[in-house]
Amino acid sequence: MNTDLVLEARGLRKYFPTGASKMLQRPTDVVQAVDEVSFGLRRGTTLAIVGESGCGKSTLGRLLARLIEPTAGSVLLDGKDITKASSRELLALRRDIQVVFQDPYACLNPRHSIGQSIGTPIRIQKTLSRADEKARVRELMALVGLNPEHYNRFPHEFSGGQRQRAGIARALALQPKVIIADEPVSALDVSIQAQILNLMEDLQSSMGLSYVFIAHDLSVVRHIADQVAVMYLGKIVEIGDPTAVYERSAHPYTKALLSAVPVADPKGAGERKRIVLSGDVPSPVNPPSGCRFRTRCPKAEARCAAEEPLLIERESGHQVACHFPL
Repeated sequence: MNTDLVLEARGLRKYFPTGASKMLQRPTDVVQAVDEVSFGLRRGTTLAIVGESGCGKSTLGRLLARLIEPTAGSVLLDGKDITKASSRELLALRRDIQVVFQDPYACLNPRHSIGQSIGTPIRIQKTLSRADEKARVRELMALVGLNPEHYNRFPHEFSGGQRQRAGIARALALQPKVIIADEPVSALDVSIQAQILNLMEDLQSSMGLSYVFIAHDLSVVRHIADQVAVMYLGKIVEIGDPTAVYERSAHPYTKALLSAVPVADPKGAGERKRIVLSGDVPSPVNPPSGCRFRTRCPKAEARCAAEEPLLIERESGHQVACHFPL
């Protein structure tokens, strides 16, 4: 067992049944949202999962947090398989894995004060008395940059960035080992995004947190991630450290994603060649045979349709699933 890994995914699959036969009274198809995904998260580091909408990254995040049940595969926390945990064991595991959601307003109860919302995990887990809970919540509010005096204010009285800080405070309430951050800054203004990212980095340094950071914007994760995984149609197609993925990307899909990242320098933007992919993303109900990217790939050959590429190490710590890497 690798003790350096705090979280590990092994062959994770999640298929959602869809359609129904009136005669047979059972689903006729399945959506292959996540298919054979494996990786490890090192303790105290950040793994960023990136890809366009519908690639399965949010579903993967929910599988890692055990918010939904996998169709196959396993998730290991500190070497223990949490996919086989009972309800009682799962309640205890919730202390170690917490989630920060994309929409901070939707995940806060509008009828509860911000202090009550932050203290919810403490009340559920019964880790502190009510008096100690209030003191702990005020401490958490100060930690994430909120005024503890605003304990009794309601979510609608806060800005989007402040609500996301409250969501982070709630995730920290039980002192977790891992935080799954599902696009935590995509709904915020750019200036506020930087503040939240800096806050998360500071918390990681001071508390030794490990993050799975889900995003569709590659520019957001470049400077905070220790490892970047690129997903396409339910599969990881490239994974490695930011330098390898951004500067020596080998998968055609990663190249196309990077070419679409906005460049602040007009001169640099004019010199860069934009890669425009042809066709639409295939349906996850009926994905292409072999390589799932082949229907949009400019380098596709007959082998790509006949044989699925494996995620193979191209260089130390840099893996690519492509028969003809760039």
